[in-house]
Amino acid sequence: MKLFVEAFIKFVSGLDYRFSWTKVNDIVLIAASVCLLLGYFIYMKVIRENAYLSRVVEVQKNQKVIDTGLYGLIRHPMYLATLLMFLAIPLVLGSYIGFMIMLIYPLAIVIRIKDEEEVLDKNLEGYLEYKEKVKYRLIPFIW
Repeated sequence: MKLFVEAFIKFVSGLDYRFSWTKVNDIVLIAASVCLLLGYFIYMKVIRENAYLSRVVEVQKNQKVIDTGLYGLIRHPMYLATLLMFLAIPLVLGSYIGFMIMLIYPLAIVIRIKDEEEVLDKNLEGYLEYKEKVKYRLIPFIW
């Protein structure tokens, strides 16, 4: 699904750029580039911190709660990374239309987080205590 979404964004953004439907100004382009790089940096940190990452919502054998590094600030830093990158990519590619389409993605992330937390609450020892310690799911001091 992720590859399909990325390909679709690139396709729409490419059409937008080719036919000049919209024009992203330089300030937005720079800000989006910074967000893309920040998202990628967070993504790389999360991969190093959490050996239990999986595309499927599941609790693995001998899995432990990770509560250090970025996981000490928010409970789902990988989703923050993808959110930053997926919202920035269309703007970096020069497409407001692609960005508008990607505004669906945060809703998908919220649904995924809620489903994942239900599974972790029931099946991962120490997760309820972790939720008390780390209050924010995705955005520090907000949600």
